[in-house]
Amino acid sequence: MNNPENRREFIKKAITGGVALASLGCLPLTGINTMLSGVHACQATAFAAHPRGVSGLSSASNTSAKHSLAKRHTEARHYTRLERNRVRCDLCHHRCIIANGDRGFCRVRQNALGRLYSLVYGSVAGIQIDPIEKEPMHHMFPGHHNLCVFTASCNFRCRHCHNWQTSQRGPDEVRPQEFSPREIVNMAKRQGTRSISHSINEPTIFYEYMYDISREAKGQGLYTLFHTNGYMREKPLRELLQHMDGVTVDLKAFTDDFYRQVSSASLEPVLQTLKVIREERVHLEIVYLVIPTLNDDPEEIRNMAEWVRDELGPEIPVHLNRFSPTYKLTTLPPTPVETLEKAAKTARDAGLKFVYVGNVPGHRLNSTFCPGCEERLIHRTHFYVQRKEMKNGRCQSCGYEIYGLWV
Repeated sequence: MNNPENRREFIKKAITGGVALASLGCLPLTGINTMLSGVHACQATAFAAHPRGVSGLSSASNTSAKHSLAKRHTEARHYTRLERNRVRCDLCHHRCIIANGDRGFCRVRQNALGRLYSLVYGSVAGIQIDPIEKEPMHHMFPGHHNLCVFTASCNFRCRHCHNWQTSQRGPDEVRPQEFSPREIVNMAKRQGTRSISHSINEPTIFYEYMYDISREAKGQGLYTLFHTNGYMREKPLRELLQHMDGVTVDLKAFTDDFYRQVSSASLEPVLQTLKVIREERVHLEIVYLVIPTLNDDPEEIRNMAEWVRDELGPEIPVHLNRFSPTYKLTTLPPTPVETLEKAAKTARDAGLKFVYVGNVPGHRLNSTFCPGCEERLIHRTHFYVQRKEMKNGRCQSCGYEIYGLWV
């Protein structure tokens, strides 16, 4: 164990029990008050999967149970009170009807005597500092470092989830650390990161926390973004976008069958989310994870690309990422690189100007090329920017204006 990398891996597994964030290749650190002191890119802390002892409200029929939950947790936004102490959550398109004492599909929004509470406000399952390219976000100040914050759980049930160690666990199954929005922003400023993102699990489910962090961050001169499955309803989404600079949306497939069978969701709400983001003029990038036999049909790729071109604009970056077997979908092979390259050609032939191949370190199509003269404008190796050949958001060779947020 003399090799530093081996020691780091040993420490990581010892702290997290080999569960939390094992797939991210990041270094968990002990001592939360100093955990990010001197931390470099792709280092992180993840708090071990472990029951917290937060009980459900099986006996929430008395006032003290409501007061106990209210004292420990934050009342949710965007819900409707119904008869018999039931509530309807209006945050995402599941629109759960939640009985007294129960939680929604996301596992983190709980009804106590007709009021809905977030169980994860300020309860951080992990924090990490990454290159912005890891979101992935290729057209938003390339090369800068970003502080990413996440909690437990999700409102999807994707069989291929790469972050299932946190996203497919409830708040009772992790051991979080508590941070106020201001503490998160101060941490980002101390570490010299330029932005704060919300990713890894689905940030919709910790909406109130993300909203307050982003509002505080904007007030302190930081950039803000989130990486989402796109299932947030329009009203809360438009409110949130007033405090956001960028959004990465997972477009998981272009058929409703895939969404229903693989993710326990549906396609149309995601398409509406993409349109709303464009209407609000917030920077947008799309990720399409190409999974063999499930969503890799060339016709489906073409239909997706044509929809993006016609409804959002040909300049919207689309990342065609490589699938690796994981979680409940281990019987399929990794996506052949040839499949990704053919999909990229299909998308470009459909008129998309910025098409990337992701999760293939060193691939040429992870770089940014000028649609006007085909010069390489941003040379990337996986998540790292090697060289930039742009000035004021334009190609230095031909002057073509490139979609994005640039220095």
